[in-house]
Amino acid sequence: MASHLHLNGANGTNAPQGMQAYMGPSLFQPHRARQAIRDAHEKKIPCMIGYYAGLSSLPITRFLAPMGYDIVWIDWEHTSCDVETMTSMVHEAMFMSAGRTIPFVRVPGHDHAAIGFALDAGASIVIPQLETVEQAKHVCSAAKFGSKNRGTRSAPPFRMIPGLTDMGLDGQRDVWQNLNDQAAIMVQIESLEGINNLDAILTECPEIDVVWLGSLDCRISMNLPANFGQGTEPEWLAAVEKFNATLKKHNKPKAGFCMQGGEELAKAAQENVLLIHSADVMQLMGMAQQLAAAREAVALKKE
Repeated sequence: MASHLHLNGANGTNAPQGMQAYMGPSLFQPHRARQAIRDAHEKKIPCMIGYYAGLSSLPITRFLAPMGYDIVWIDWEHTSCDVETMTSMVHEAMFMSAGRTIPFVRVPGHDHAAIGFALDAGASIVIPQLETVEQAKHVCSAAKFGSKNRGTRSAPPFRMIPGLTDMGLDGQRDVWQNLNDQAAIMVQIESLEGINNLDAILTECPEIDVVWLGSLDCRISMNLPANFGQGTEPEWLAAVEKFNATLKKHNKPKAGFCMQGGEELAKAAQENVLLIHSADVMQLMGMAQQLAAAREAVALKKE
C-alpha cells in the first residue's frame, strides 16, 4: 500500500484504487489520511476530490460510496445527526467504498467527547470555528493518545476486535501509537480573530494537518455581506492574503470548496490538497429546476 493508484479495475488487477493505497490494517481503522495530505501537498499525488454529505442520510451515503470519491465530508455540526447515525455514515463510506473514500467528520464544536466519537468511528476530523491557541491545544489533545503527544484521548477497549482489527500499522508500535499518525486533523478558520491568531496556532500546534478558510462564516463575523463567501472589499482581501501568507510561512496544506470544473478546478487543485467538488444538498436542489422545466413542458397551451 505504498503507492497511490487511480485505476478503474478494467484490467482485472487488484491494485489499490484511490485512497485504498492509504488504508489502515483494516476498515475498522482510519486511513493514513495524514500521509495522504502530505503527499498531495508535495504533489506526489493529485489533489483529493470529495463530496459534502450535508443531509445525514445513510441511504445517500450508501449510494454515493461506491463512486469512489477520495473524501466524504460528513457534517455533524449543522445537521440533526446523532452519534449512532454519524458512526453508521462513517462505516458506510468506509466499507461500501472498499476503502477508496476517506471519511472526514466535522464535529459540533470543540467537545472532547465528540472528537473521540468521530475518531473512534474510524474517521478523520474537521474542527470548526477555531480562533485561539488555547482552543487548538484542546482539540489536538483530545485527538491524540499519550502524554508525549499532549494527548488526553481515551483508548476505547473494545472499539476494535482484539487480535483481528487492533493490529498496529507499522508492526512495531501498538495500535494507539499508530492511530496518532493515521487520522488527520483539519481545522477551519472562520473569523478575523482566527486569521490573526493562525500564526501562533500553527506554531504551537504542529499536529494540525490541513487548514480550511471558512469564508462564509468569516465574512459574516466581519460584518460583511455573506455573498457565498466571496467579495472584493479591501478588508476582506487583506484578511485572505494574511491567511494565505501564514499557511505559506508554515508550509501548511490548505483545503476548500470548488464546485466549478475545467480550468477553475485545475487552478484550485494547484493551491489545495483537498477540494469538496460535489454536495448531496446541491444535487437535490437541482430537482427544483427539473420540476420547473417539467411543468413548463406539460402546461396547457392557450388556444
